This record gives sequence, C-alpha cells and structure tokens, in this order.
Amino acid sequence: MSSILIRNVRILDPVNGMDTVGEIFIRDGSFAPVTAPDADTQIIDGTGLTAAPGLIDLHVHLRDPGQTDKEDILSGCRAAAAGGVTQLLAMPNTKPSVDTPEIVRYIAEKAKNADARVHIVGAITKGLGGHEATDIAALRQAGISALSDDGVPVLDTSIMVAAMQKAAQTDINIPVTAHCEDPYLAGGKVNEGAVSRALGVKGMPCAAEDAGTARELALAESYGLPIHICHVSTATSAAMIRDAKKRGVRVTAETAPHYLMLTEEALLQRDADYRMNPPLRTERDRLAMIEALKDGTIDAIATDHAPHTPQEKADFVQAPNGSIGMETSFAAAYTVLVKGGILREAELIRKMSVNPAHILKTYGGTLSVGAPADLMLYRAEEWTVDPEKLHGKSKNTPFKGLTLAAKVKLTIYQGRIVFNEL
Repeated sequence: MSSILIRNVRILDPVNGMDTVGEIFIRDGSFAPVTAPDADTQIIDGTGLTAAPGLIDLHVHLRDPGQTDKEDILSGCRAAAAGGVTQLLAMPNTKPSVDTPEIVRYIAEKAKNADARVHIVGAITKGLGGHEATDIAALRQAGISALSDDGVPVLDTSIMVAAMQKAAQTDINIPVTAHCEDPYLAGGKVNEGAVSRALGVKGMPCAAEDAGTARELALAESYGLPIHICHVSTATSAAMIRDAKKRGVRVTAETAPHYLMLTEEALLQRDADYRMNPPLRTERDRLAMIEALKDGTIDAIATDHAPHTPQEKADFVQAPNGSIGMETSFAAAYTVLVKGGILREAELIRKMSVNPAHILKTYGGTLSVGAPADLMLYRAEEWTVDPEKLHGKSKNTPFKGLTLAAKVKLTIYQGRIVFNEL
C-alpha cells in the first residue's frame, strides 16, 4: 500500500490534546512517524484544512438486505465517506431482520469492500417482534458488535433485561442500544401539539419517548447494567438521563443533528422528508438537546440515517418515517454547535468520534501513530445542501436548501482515500 503525506494541515486530535499545524504521514493503513516521502508517496497540501479522526456514526439504517432500492451497504458507505464517517453501526431492521447468523455473515461479507467499516447490530427479538428472543451468543459469534431492536422498542421487558445481561457476558461486553418508545402512546405522524393540530394529523406525544426512556433507565439502574439511549429528542428524556448519570447509572446517549437544527415548525410545509421517529419537537426541546450535549448528558451525535425513495415520501401522511443524514451530519452539527459558539471543534470531534469509539468498543477517535488511518479533512466553508448532489441512493434529507458552515473535503479509511473533493 502506498503512503500518504498531508502537509501544512491543522491537526485536531482531542485524545492527544493536539491542535497545531503540521504533517501527517500514513503508511500501510496506519498513522506513522513523519518521514521523507518516497517516489510512491501521495502528497496532499492541507493548507486551510483541518485533519480530525474519522467520524463514527452509532445509528445507521443501510436497508440491506431487503430494501436495496433505498440504500445498500456499498452506497451507504459511499455516503458515509462523503460525510467523513469511517465507521458506522448498522441497525437490524432490514428485511429479513438481523436475527440469524446467516444474515450477519451476509452483511459482513458484503461490507468487506465498502468505503467505511460496518459494525453490525443483532436483533434482540426475532423479526423485531418484541416477544421471542434471538440466540445472542450465536449472533455474537457470527460477528455482531451491538444489540438492539431499533425501529421499535423491545415489548417484553424480561427479554430486554436478559439481552442486557447476555450482552454484558460477551467477550467485549457489547452495547445494547435502546429505541425508547411506549407503543401504546406512539403511532402519530408528528410531534403532538400546535403543529399536529394545525396539520390535522395524529400527534406523537413526548410522553411516548419519555416513558420508554424511563423504563430503560430503571432497568439499567436496578440491574447495574449499561444501556445506550438512541435518538434523544425531548427535554424530559434528557433531564432523566442527566439525573440518572448523577446517580451513577451506566447510561450513554445520542441525539441527531436534525434535533439540534430543526423544530416541528418545519412540518408545516407538509413535506415528509421532515418526518422521522422520534419526530421533530419544539424549540424548548431543541435547546434542551444543545444543553445536554454541552454539559455531557448526551455523549454522542449520531444520524439515524434512514433512506426512503421519493415515491414513498411523496404522500405526507402515508410516508414512512426517516431521513438521511451521514453526508450532512458533521456540517450541520458544526453549524449549530461550533459556529453557534456552543462547543469548541475538539469537543464536537469528541461527540462524533472519540465518545462513539468508546461506546462501541472500537478503535478510532485519534490520529496517534500506530492507529488505523481513519481521517477526515474539512474546511470551514459555506455550502448549500442539494439533495441531487448527495452520494447515497435516497435523497430524503431534512437539510435540503440549508446553508451549512463546514464541508468535508477528503476522507481516508484504513489508509485509503475513499472520498476526495479537494
């Protein structure tokens, strides 16, 4: 494998406390001590660019197997690379769901040639039905990196507890990620409130998410087991997680860029690209997500990347929930949090690379010599999101038409350039 030398680049590595202009050398897929380039070395001028560890997205739907008209493993990883994402956690609500070793092996085999590392989530219950447990030991042996029924909550609480216990007994104590929702309160199309009433559609109350969050926190506290809370969107859920952390509960949490930048007001356009689950909430909830990131209540920013076809999204009420996000995640988060004066750039990298690496128990989050060479180069420049120029199969982005304040220009995965817009 040829080597790469990046010159005159700002090096941002929060793990090593680095924020300096210098050189980065990559050889044989790893970061290496800087040496004189040879004839085969690719030299990149990093002037005006910032180098940071590759991002790790803890929440992605690749739709493969079963719905590859929306996305597949290779196209999803191309979109990831265009957003600086070098590792991602692929959720199990495929068709069929990831509930057998055979499906795990299918994904792992197809991901070998992808432009990012795909970590596979195994289903907690068969078919995500909520009632019949999967063989977690067999799924782990096949290669899963986490457990979840994401897309829906685990209905049977005893099965959820058993999954948390079995996850803690695996070789690396794989994480359990929880879609927090009370199904008896859920089922609406948008956040319940003034906007749902104005639209004349069924609303989804914050209580649906909050009740689910409370259950998972109670299980984690009672049994002394870790839990990761997915896509936090309400002020109350954030407050409960904050209080639980103060009591020593082993909980981590994520939110998504759309909950930081947008509110339920976007739904007044009757455009289904703004419909996701949990739904966009109020300005109070948006500000609560920002505060929870700032004070460490929420550990990570993930996308909940959920591709759908234009035909599916055409009908506002009947359309499935979900929006894409990997290609815009860093830019959107940077716009709200860094340009907005909430977080320093190093803190944003912690939320999108360092902390996700710890939660997922994977490498990454650093540019240290000897570490696998996962890296992104970005520039603080404005650009307007054009869905047709995005790299995945689906175009259902809630950031369309918005001007963002940072742009990923180049991504290196395992020492290989997988995206280049320099």
